[in-house]
Amino acid sequence: MSRLKYIVELKEYYGSDLKRINHALKVLNYADRIAYGEHIADEKTKKVIYISAILHDIGIKKAEEKYGSSSGKYQEIEGPPIAREIMLKNNEDEDIIDRVAYIIGGHHTASKNDGIDFQIIWESDLLVNIEEDELYEDKENVANIIEKNFKTHTGKMIANDMFLS
Repeated sequence: MSRLKYIVELKEYYGSDLKRINHALKVLNYADRIAYGEHIADEKTKKVIYISAILHDIGIKKAEEKYGSSSGKYQEIEGPPIAREIMLKNNEDEDIIDRVAYIIGGHHTASKNDGIDFQIIWESDLLVNIEEDELYEDKENVANIIEKNFKTHTGKMIANDMFLS
């Protein structure tokens, strides 16, 4: 599976918005590390994880234009149709498209987290957000975030190493 085509799509979509592009690439990096550490071998699952990581915030631009906000609830509304269009253009199978759209459409809603692919995106995005939002400065808060949100051994290990050691 070529991740490069989705990275190119992301860059074309966001243009000069390096903040959004770099955020997605950092999430992809963590998703890759967690998937490897959790021994995700199924190619379809890996494809869902990698496409979801790259496109997870694809709805921000439209949310900001339409609602004047990048709030998670608006990203979840606007992201899936854009991601579907990109994946259709790249001839993805319908089941991959549906699963990636589901993850993007719920990646800010804990109750929608229903599988290892979703969990890996959840943890990867959270790792980047803890760093970017400088939440790591409050160790107790970060410890609670890790305890509440991280379910994979690899994700917990990365989070603890980065923020609590």
